[in-house]
Amino acid sequence: MTIQLHCFGESGNSYKAALSLQLSGLDWEPVFVDFFNGATRTPDYRAGVNEMGEAPVMVDGDTRLTQSGVIQQYVTDRTGKFGGAPEDRYEVLRWVLWDNHKLSSQAGMTRFLMNFLPADKRPAEVIGFMQGRLKAAYQVLDGHLAGRDWIVGDGVTNADLSCCGYLYYPEPFGFDRADWPNIDAWLTRLSALPGWKHPYDLMPGNPSDRA
Repeated sequence: MTIQLHCFGESGNSYKAALSLQLSGLDWEPVFVDFFNGATRTPDYRAGVNEMGEAPVMVDGDTRLTQSGVIQQYVTDRTGKFGGAPEDRYEVLRWVLWDNHKLSSQAGMTRFLMNFLPADKRPAEVIGFMQGRLKAAYQVLDGHLAGRDWIVGDGVTNADLSCCGYLYYPEPFGFDRADWPNIDAWLTRLSALPGWKHPYDLMPGNPSDRA
């Protein structure tokens, strides 16, 4: 049975789940969530897809899961991939949780405020504050990647697939790969993996659709 992932291309959190499925070799397909036209706020979506009103949502037969980190762990449990060595599993989880709280949450909000709100609605002080927090997160990640190919261990894990979630997007939000050489090299390694796709190629939905 083909796994379905309710997602949309602009969503970095959706990308984390989609990329995990894509690189795992599992049979899956995207189901477009029309976020920018309010799909996740409808009663039908909340009753039938996700009561939290969010994407991504993975459906595999009778299994329905939300939250990108949970979906990544499901992929690991099904395939044995991306969990790292047994002794590293808590270190992988540590970085997934760090990303969710310190990197992706900040990047997603800042990118939304800077690109998906009308220009006259963009709160400059909030954006500046968020970019400061993001810079601190980039410093942590870039420093950790010095002398390493991957965040944990000797291969790709959910730590990598989580932390990269927003860093391939072209829209400005205060991240320039050229400023962070270790992050840049790591993103290049990830994008060289067989099956890797850019978020706008992997999932339906692109800002150009609304241009």
